[in-house]
Amino acid sequence: QVQLVESGGGLAQPGGSLKLSCVGSGFTFSSTAMTWTRQVPGKIPEWVSSIHQDGSATWYADSVKGRFTISRDNAKNTLYLQMNSLQPEDTADYICTIGDYRDYGAGGYWGKGTQVTVSS
Repeated sequence: QVQLVESGGGLAQPGGSLKLSCVGSGFTFSSTAMTWTRQVPGKIPEWVSSIHQDGSATWYADSVKGRFTISRDNAKNTLYLQMNSLQPEDTADYICTIGDYRDYGAGGYWGKGTQVTVSS
């Protein structure tokens, strides 16, 4: 079965950095575009970033462009999100899913998330 497992979340100070990982299994990771989303309780989920199957193209939400970098290691079936210059508004549950910015989540496959908290 398809599995997506996030890790790397935690507490960071404003201006700090964290690197998230998402390990996929049960599907051909190297042929699949991937996406990071984030959600705050009581708010609508927000798309953060997407990456093409071979990493040749990336897309970012305006709110994170220039601060976050999405990447992948297909040999390890792993998706990454390097987060720099973190701000309190980045606090959220970060969830990975299959697809790019146009069709992410369409297959109904979502990880359980990893919590990121940015606070001084």
